[in-house]
Amino acid sequence: MTGDYPTGVEGEDADGTRQEFMFEGYERPGGSVGVRDRVLVLPSVICSHVVADRIADCIEDAVSTPHDHGCAQIGSDHEQTERTLLNVARNPNIAGTLVIGLGCEHVQSNDVATRLDELGQTARELSIQDVGGTDSAIDQGLSSVRNLRQETGSGSRLAGPDELTLGVTCTDLTDETVERAAPLVGKLADKVAAAEGRVVAAGIEPLITHPEAAYDAVTAEATETLDVLLARHEGMPAKARTVERAARDRSFAAATRAWGEGPIQEILDYGEVARHDEGLAVIDSPSQFVEAATALVAAGAQAIIHLTDEGIPTGHPVTPVVKISGNAATCEALSDDIDVDATAVSAAEFEAQIAEILAGEQSRAEKHGVTDFGITRIGPSM
Repeated sequence: MTGDYPTGVEGEDADGTRQEFMFEGYERPGGSVGVRDRVLVLPSVICSHVVADRIADCIEDAVSTPHDHGCAQIGSDHEQTERTLLNVARNPNIAGTLVIGLGCEHVQSNDVATRLDELGQTARELSIQDVGGTDSAIDQGLSSVRNLRQETGSGSRLAGPDELTLGVTCTDLTDETVERAAPLVGKLADKVAAAEGRVVAAGIEPLITHPEAAYDAVTAEATETLDVLLARHEGMPAKARTVERAARDRSFAAATRAWGEGPIQEILDYGEVARHDEGLAVIDSPSQFVEAATALVAAGAQAIIHLTDEGIPTGHPVTPVVKISGNAATCEALSDDIDVDATAVSAAEFEAQIAEILAGEQSRAEKHGVTDFGITRIGPSM
């Protein structure tokens, strides 16, 4: 992005309790601000993802979200997939969406596009069966995306942390992560929340393994949704078993250090948009990165911080992912892939780096074109 807007971190106030960073964002019709300006080519079903990929590959700043869902799903599993796809397209980083279906799927492309239009999002729709097959769909899809790009030319404006939804996910709870990386992320999360921004965390293993502490951590308004979450997972095997075991072995405070110290204002179902005005929300998502990142994007996160001991080389098509590791050996071995070495930066340096990425600097995953998209499952397909 260009312009004479200030970027980076401004100085702390006299008490050292607040550190605001401003970024130039892309204004959306609903008033939200994106930190990227992308057109989404959204397959509504597994059968249309190859066409979506080929279209997105041909156009700069177009992205696709290939997945293996949308067909032969029933009940709450079907509803979750449709909700997730819809809300991924509503992320502030998306200027407009072309929804592509095969034509016979359960999650119908026309239904998704119509709902997006009702919500004030710029959307177009294309069915492969209706236009004569793959080649015709690619040709027409390219034309539609180019038109979307022209129609959704987005103005930029200065934005601050009060307009930020920051996503956080932690795919392990090793000593290096908890003691080195998590305090840096938690401090940033607290500052975003104090500046009336949102923090959304994906990974419910600490809530499930420490229910009494979880009740102490939520606001009164979130108690009922915590009841539902704990009942839903009672007796069920964890999807991220390594994180679940590690969370059980640690205190709740240690397992959630990267979330900051504020109370949990809201607990979201997977694929839901965050509704709380400010502070922390937690999504009912496993800590597996791909599924967690998609949940964060659907919740509205414009950027994601990924805490990783092993340096998993993953990203997301919609949102920049910043990888931070507290493992010095991992940072040395994957110096091209880890954005932040938590053993070698101060809190101010870390926050400055996040601010630069919000202002348009590419994360390592973006530079390498690493994108992953997946949706968690509730039950089996038919």
